[in-house]
Amino acid sequence: MYKVFLTVRNRLEITKMCIESLKKHSSMPYDLYVYDNASNYMVKDHFKYFGDLYEKGEVAQVTFTTPKSTFNAFSKASACNFFGKQHEEDPNKDNYDFLLFIDNDIILTPEFDKKLKVSWHYIKKNKLDHIKVIGQIPGGIKNREQTLKFAGMMGRVGRLGGSGLWSVRPNFFTDVGYLNLKALVGQDKKHDQMYWVLLGKAAGGKPYIMGINQKLGIHCGKIAGSVCNRLTRTRDKNEKIEAIKFKEKEEKIAKYKFDEFYKMILDDRSLVKDW
Repeated sequence: MYKVFLTVRNRLEITKMCIESLKKHSSMPYDLYVYDNASNYMVKDHFKYFGDLYEKGEVAQVTFTTPKSTFNAFSKASACNFFGKQHEEDPNKDNYDFLLFIDNDIILTPEFDKKLKVSWHYIKKNKLDHIKVIGQIPGGIKNREQTLKFAGMMGRVGRLGGSGLWSVRPNFFTDVGYLNLKALVGQDKKHDQMYWVLLGKAAGGKPYIMGINQKLGIHCGKIAGSVCNRLTRTRDKNEKIEAIKFKEKEEKIAKYKFDEFYKMILDDRSLVKDW
């Protein structure tokens, strides 16, 4: 059993594909927590889609935030803090195998969760307490200093790593901590950079992330558009509002059924090898 922290901002069609991949490719039960942060395109469609999931019992929680409720800080960082605070109130928080952080442009692969469970079992069995995060290679992981072999897989231990797909221990927020939102006011990135500092401290200066040589998720930002990149490259406030709507990309993705879309991205070697 694991919990999923999923952040969304616009890009509804890739969000649907992401959640469908979670439903189809999970081998274990999970609780899905969605944070829809300041979406400004197809807003009614967002509410309808998540309302349908709610009625079907396919989400544990859906939270719609605004810049005001995220304190004008980077919304992913604010939402992550909110998720962590709520998780700490869960009487069963220590009974989960792991927590999974994913962005809505990640399409998960079959039995990704089983591979993560096996990986965490190996980490715990060998008391590798300095490893706080498990992801995939390359995943932005740098300074890979150690190679571990287990259960027919290989793990490389290093630093950094993009949080588009992170699995962490259930005690992550008590062990590693929360982000300082004051430092993120007016920012459209830096969630990862600030967590790298906290992770380094929690690991006592040792490498803190292990990437396994398994494709756990395919990053589809090239297909869906990157909200963070658009926001950081666009100066004018009014232009930012329009820049993150991705109308043409939404329409293109909407033409696919999930199985067709999954086959298409799986056949795209540039996507599979990326990130």
